[in-house]
Amino acid sequence: MQQMRPAPKASACAYLKPSNGRGLLHVAGPAVITMAGLALSMYGGMPWFSGQLILSVAYVQWFIVLHECGHETMFRSSRMNSLVGRLAAFFSLIPYKCWKRVHASHHHWTGWQDLDPTTAALVPRRLSSVERACINTSWRLWIPLFSVIYRGNYWNLVRLRKLYGANREWKEMVSSAILLLLAYLLLIYFVGPGRVLQLTGAGLLGSLMIEDPLLLSQHTHIPQRVSSGNKVRPFKAFEQEAFTRSLRLPDWISRFVLFHFDAHELHHMYPFVPGYFLRRIPYVGTNEVHWWLWLKTVKAIRAENFLFQNQNDSGIHV
Repeated sequence: MQQMRPAPKASACAYLKPSNGRGLLHVAGPAVITMAGLALSMYGGMPWFSGQLILSVAYVQWFIVLHECGHETMFRSSRMNSLVGRLAAFFSLIPYKCWKRVHASHHHWTGWQDLDPTTAALVPRRLSSVERACINTSWRLWIPLFSVIYRGNYWNLVRLRKLYGANREWKEMVSSAILLLLAYLLLIYFVGPGRVLQLTGAGLLGSLMIEDPLLLSQHTHIPQRVSSGNKVRPFKAFEQEAFTRSLRLPDWISRFVLFHFDAHELHHMYPFVPGYFLRRIPYVGTNEVHWWLWLKTVKAIRAENFLFQNQNDSGIHV
């Protein structure tokens, strides 16, 4: 049940600071289950199947670790955030420097759909019949098209150059992408493409299938502003609650599996608070919804309506 109390000021939550010890605990979990998943996946039958299920969860957790390290909220030490962030980037298939820059832009421009580099592709427009068929079929069949496209935000170096200019920061993003790609090529060369696919393929697919609705739940189908090329003011962190949605999952999943990544309104309102401390903030977001209610509602509508409309257009309020 939603709490009828105002959101506390940011200063009241300043004590919720990153902890190196907490950070290590939250990285140890994904590391251990990754090793367990890979070990089981070396066998056939049920051990392989169990290993891939475990890996699907581990990959989602590595993505959340990447998210925290990019904010420098997993550890108090900047060096530890950077080192672990690069490790998490490897398992997340996202270059670390590209993630950090683009995600910072996302927080800066949340609410302005055409200026936020992670939502600009969803600005309402006329879709071709091929586009409609592709996204509607993928959404209906749980094909994780959207998690793959989302990752394209961090690999499209030509677009990143247009967004940020050919400066030193962009060159660092290029280096980050090249080094990560090289790491994948070396892994495939020494282990073999077939073996890599056997050990990681199904688990990776499972993680993308989990991430699809999880990522789309955060800002999609919520009314956003469109700047249309005009000079506009970024919304402050507290103002971004209106453009963000949280999912209400069972407490043990939120705490131990997702590290409170589902509390997305709190994250945007208090981006300096580590994810593992978010639920300590005595406030429930106005757009928080039970995960199953949200999922069954949005899965019942066409992807073209879910992605390129908002609840004011469709009349579907969740």
